[in-house]
Amino acid sequence: MFTLFKRVLIGQPLKSKDLGEQKLNKTKALAILSSDALSSVAYGPEQILLVLMVLGAAAYWLSIPIAAGILVLLVALVLSYRQIIFAYPHGGGAYVVSKENLGVNSGLLAGGALLVDYILTVAVSISAGTDAITSAFPSLHGYKVLIACLLVILITILNLRGLTESASVLAYPVYLFVAVLFLTIGVGLYKVLTGQISPELHTSFGTPIAGLSLFLLLRAFASGSSALTGVEAISNAIPNFKSPAPSNAAKTLAAMGILLAILFSGIVFLAYYYGIAPKAEETVVSQIASATFGRGVMYYIIQGITAMILVLAANTGYSAFPLLAVNLAKDKYIARMFTVRGDRLGYSNGILFLATASILLIIMFKGQTEHLIPLYAVGVFIPFTLAQTGMLVKWLREKPAGWRVKLTINAVGAAISFLVMMIFFITKFPQVWPVLIFLPLMVLFFRSIHKHYEDVGDQLRISSCEPHKPIEGNVFVIPVAGITHVVENTLNYAKSLHPDQIIAVYVAFDKESEKGFEEKWSHWQPDVRLVTLYSQYRSIIQPLTKFVDTVEYKAKESNYQVTVLIPQFIPKKRWHNALHNQSSLLIRAFLLYRRDLIVTTVPYHFKK
Repeated sequence: MFTLFKRVLIGQPLKSKDLGEQKLNKTKALAILSSDALSSVAYGPEQILLVLMVLGAAAYWLSIPIAAGILVLLVALVLSYRQIIFAYPHGGGAYVVSKENLGVNSGLLAGGALLVDYILTVAVSISAGTDAITSAFPSLHGYKVLIACLLVILITILNLRGLTESASVLAYPVYLFVAVLFLTIGVGLYKVLTGQISPELHTSFGTPIAGLSLFLLLRAFASGSSALTGVEAISNAIPNFKSPAPSNAAKTLAAMGILLAILFSGIVFLAYYYGIAPKAEETVVSQIASATFGRGVMYYIIQGITAMILVLAANTGYSAFPLLAVNLAKDKYIARMFTVRGDRLGYSNGILFLATASILLIIMFKGQTEHLIPLYAVGVFIPFTLAQTGMLVKWLREKPAGWRVKLTINAVGAAISFLVMMIFFITKFPQVWPVLIFLPLMVLFFRSIHKHYEDVGDQLRISSCEPHKPIEGNVFVIPVAGITHVVENTLNYAKSLHPDQIIAVYVAFDKESEKGFEEKWSHWQPDVRLVTLYSQYRSIIQPLTKFVDTVEYKAKESNYQVTVLIPQFIPKKRWHNALHNQSSLLIRAFLLYRRDLIVTTVPYHFKK
């Protein structure tokens, strides 16, 4: 039943040779890897206005120069990451660049920040999509968290079905979103140019503002820079592209940058010209659509597609997180399970981990996007800064042809990224301070995992291990609970191996049952030694483990190997296990980690 349910959800398994068919062309890659960056125009401009609104409506004209500064940062980042794509064509992005040029700790810091960022990508995108839904249908506002969690589950299933299948589904909403925003911006500009929008709705450009400070301007700039999240995803996911992967990835990055610049500029301008102020119950894009088309069919189409793209923007995290996890796992900094491909050739363990972590975040923050975005944005600009700085070191060290131009591009990118990162820390410290504790702890955690794998390698390597002493003989210890076919099956198996000694152990809870069992055993298996242990506290584990310790100690003196054979019956139906005491599993769990002891389960399958 489980297998059938799994097949219905994610489809039939694919052969390993089909991996090449799971690569993306530029059209699908733009949809699946740029959805996060493109969708951020739905909340990035709003973040600028949320900061400026403390100064009043007169300050909204400042969103225009602030947006211009953000566009300069976008150009620097796109050019910088284009260089990273060609310099590191195997993917890995900021993690690989930082590790190779700035050292392991810098690489782990970038990698840890990006892992957290991709989790936040899913949480923020889904939360923002839910906001768009509740803006159109206010009666659903009380169910935000539930709706968000269900959407995470839906998009997780979509990604478990495979990269090309999810890309085929996602391409349509992404391009529809781009089309309806272009239409909205175009109609809005037409109304502005033809005088259909009153100039009195907004304050004129350059209006003096009381209480304006550099601190507040920088805070608005940093908040608006959240629209640039997701720019790095393409450089992390180069292996997902069809050949030639670096060239296709660079072209996709350029297309994403152009689209993002146009959409972001258009939304900011219309929000300013329409005199739109942020509202708790309605997004800025919703207000622009309402002012442009009215609350008719077109409005609901725009809101529906916006909600869809915001939800599906989470797919950038689903595409980039597993690949980054693979790079870290190959370097032995996180669990090796992240390198395993699932039935549909995707890294399903990474997908499932990402989904679980995102749902926990949504529940913890109650789906409040504005509380997640500062953490999200600062998590992006740390690897932005490290990646650009790493490329600076690379160009200064290698000095290839045209290195001065490349150095200048990365220097500008590093400087602006560092500035934005510091602005976030200074202006939003109460919201982002956990990053300063969490990321160093993650680096230590990665280091401890790496040490574990190194220790395991040293102990597995034959050349570095101490030679084991030869085994002179075998002693089998068999815990028995009665005279049954299950015990008989285990005894027959033990005898077939011709050990030097077989010891059956029975734990009795009262003296009468102890004596009665000894008598029955002497008639049933007179050639097998029986040891009865009395347990006055009704514990099986404690007296049994003490006895095994004694046998093991004596066996060591003669280089004998002790093996505990545990009889276990297997019911015909799995749910029948709940009707029986799982003593064999408990014994196995306690004995398995004991030194130099072999624990083996001997199953006996019921026929009915």
